[in-house]
Amino acid sequence: MKALIVEDEQMARARLIRMIETDFPEVEVVGQTDSITGTLDFLRLNGDPDIIFMDVELSDGDCFEIFRQRDVTSKVIMTTAYDSYAVKAFETGSIDYLLKPIGTAALQRAVRRCADYFRAAQLQKTPNPAGEGSETKDSDAGKIMDAVHDAKKWKKRMLVRIGERYLPLMIEDIAFFYSEDKYNYVYMKDGVRYLLDLTMDKICEGLDPESFFRISRGCIVSRETVRKAIRHANGRLKLELSVLTPEELFVSRARVENFLRWFE
Repeated sequence: MKALIVEDEQMARARLIRMIETDFPEVEVVGQTDSITGTLDFLRLNGDPDIIFMDVELSDGDCFEIFRQRDVTSKVIMTTAYDSYAVKAFETGSIDYLLKPIGTAALQRAVRRCADYFRAAQLQKTPNPAGEGSETKDSDAGKIMDAVHDAKKWKKRMLVRIGERYLPLMIEDIAFFYSEDKYNYVYMKDGVRYLLDLTMDKICEGLDPESFFRISRGCIVSRETVRKAIRHANGRLKLELSVLTPEELFVSRARVENFLRWFE
């Protein structure tokens, strides 16, 4: 299956491509775009690939403008940090809806769903009076909403190891995650800090994106602890939290726009 990646955030695009190349040899990435204009140009020159992994918010507007200008026949897998686009995604015929940060299990489900559609299309070339194997628009809607529902089953707690003991932490009690000297820590709202043996990417996979935001490569903050965001040099935002931090926290320039939407 040939795939196009439509994503305006370079790190997110690189991570998705890496996941596809590692876990899905049957999927070949044939192109990358980061805008409405670039995507339309690619499709005009190359035709529709089998699959499009499509971020909702692109550098020059939302992706739904693509569908207003062109009849896209690819199987579209929407990728976004927000669940509010689910209905719109279904209306454009999307086959799945993945909330960022995208986990391996969710990506496997989406790719498997695409493969199932292509197999079903082959079967439909053979006359089938009973209509078996056909999909209805209602079933597509159910799949999209089920995907959003599944994605909302976020972790309620996480385990930290202290010597030979494991301590459960409630996610709602976490203030932020922070990288320091090549180690990752979780800071609790009561000021206690614990060392983690997880990467930041792994930590993100279990967190509700409505409640937590990764402001930089080395920091993830809880919405409940953010008191204010202040414009700073180089297009960054300086955050004031309700808890003490090891140093000043900044939202990287590339993440400012998405952070403000999330913070709102």
